[in-house]
Amino acid sequence: MLLKVKYLNTKKYIRLLSGFTFLDFIAQVKYKFGLPDAAELDAFDETNTIVEEDIFSELIEARPDLCLTVRDRIPDAAQTPEQDIILEIQIDPGPSPTTQDGISEEDFSPLDHSTSTSLTDTDTSLSSDKDHSSRIEHGTPIGRCISNQVIPRPNTEVSESEAAKEMVKNALLCKPGGEDVIEEYKAEKSVTHRTRRRLVNILASHMTESHGRMPSRKHKEKYALGIITLFPSLKDPFSPKGYEHFYDAEKGTGYLAWRLKTMSRNTEKRPAKTAAVAQAQGPKRRRLAATLPEQLDGDACREAISFLIHSQDEASVFQKMKMTFQYRQDLVHDPQRTTDVFKTFPRFLDVKGLLNQDFLLLFGAETSSKMLEKWDTTFRPKVINEAKHLTQSVELCRLLKAAEKLTENDDTTWDSDMASLLLLLYLLPPTAGRKRTKISPSDAVDKMLHFHKSCCSLDEHLRGRDGRQPYILAVGRTRNRIDTFYIVVDKQLIPCQATSSLGAFDELFKSHYVFNLSYDEYLGQLFTFVQTTVWNIDVATTNESPRVRELRAKVLN
Repeated sequence: MLLKVKYLNTKKYIRLLSGFTFLDFIAQVKYKFGLPDAAELDAFDETNTIVEEDIFSELIEARPDLCLTVRDRIPDAAQTPEQDIILEIQIDPGPSPTTQDGISEEDFSPLDHSTSTSLTDTDTSLSSDKDHSSRIEHGTPIGRCISNQVIPRPNTEVSESEAAKEMVKNALLCKPGGEDVIEEYKAEKSVTHRTRRRLVNILASHMTESHGRMPSRKHKEKYALGIITLFPSLKDPFSPKGYEHFYDAEKGTGYLAWRLKTMSRNTEKRPAKTAAVAQAQGPKRRRLAATLPEQLDGDACREAISFLIHSQDEASVFQKMKMTFQYRQDLVHDPQRTTDVFKTFPRFLDVKGLLNQDFLLLFGAETSSKMLEKWDTTFRPKVINEAKHLTQSVELCRLLKAAEKLTENDDTTWDSDMASLLLLLYLLPPTAGRKRTKISPSDAVDKMLHFHKSCCSLDEHLRGRDGRQPYILAVGRTRNRIDTFYIVVDKQLIPCQATSSLGAFDELFKSHYVFNLSYDEYLGQLFTFVQTTVWNIDVATTNESPRVRELRAKVLN
């Protein structure tokens, strides 16, 4: 049912769903005109008879063309027509040309605001809550006659974000569990994964009730904007708009989009969209080197490669590797020759630091050092804190204790640096795909890191592993006492220059870019997070999951 609402010189349409009550009616009036929740209103018919709650629905059904007047509930206060809220109740005209929400385009003109859901036929002005509170404190009612003089509501334009914020807040307050979401955020300045899911479920439900089974892109963007405005610490500082993890209009992804798709799964299927071909990003992208010395080609390059194989002078090896960098990049990006990189440049396998040098040439010194400089101070404490809000399994509890250095005498756990990195697998767990099954975070650990006792054969270990994806091989007596770290690529051992587990992870990440290797499908979210959030590589162009953006928002805010 549609109701045409007039307040002062402003007219709007509001919609009430079937089965509405008097309280729903009053709530919509407050929402559309920006009235405070505490405002008390009464409804009157054309004979100035008050319409009480118990007969409201029956009266509307019997007289659908009734024009109601809504007034502030102020005892003994004179009413004048200029201060009344006039509501003309109309029935949906049916087959006439309609807008997306089913209202005739001939009856109204929508607001110029691109994200507003109010339907108006004149300019709209709303007063701020602050102004309202100030007047109440001084005993001055809004829009009422005082000494035969009307004090109008101020023409304050409500900003797009504030309007979205109020919409989300009202949606939460009118749904079970919504107030708990707000209270948790007030107490913690953040929300848990469980509460975030409740928040999304409530708003998706409210969206479909208000705007139908298929809300428009603008509606979804407004809800997403309202979330990060009401809950600022959920805003992703690296995303263009900050709310793409809730709704990304360009890609049609995000928590709100996914929830809406789930809700409409059993309804009529929509035509399949043709997926755009994504440009390679991350480690598979061909890049121009940041700092590049003189490069050799032709016979000079071949001579340098031959020299590298036999030279015992490490300084000369590093210099010749710099001068053949471009040739090596051409090699690893050639699908027919990429597996020959260790045959052509075998010094990766016995000279420590060559991997770091190639990454440095690709990205420069500032980017190359970010992980070692920022992890302990900026990221590690917040990752540990976020992991404490997860459902606590036995393995997760062990990692948390190790990360907080509470298990230094436990030889079965990793050191604090590696434990804090492994917590990312629980915060960004492996996801299932069309061609892969879902595995647990503890199972995914083996795809990133493997402990090997120093007394056992390395060759035997390598024979039992398949695939080209790089991983860390930690060799030592116990997990928290590692003697040597290796990066294993295509069953080849690259000795790490680093002696710490954090340094080994730093080189593991860099190996993807140096050798043109994609991330392991089960570790994709973890590596994407450190790529964009720690190393700041391809931030604007990388395809990130909402989970990655959500964690970044929590860690950086």
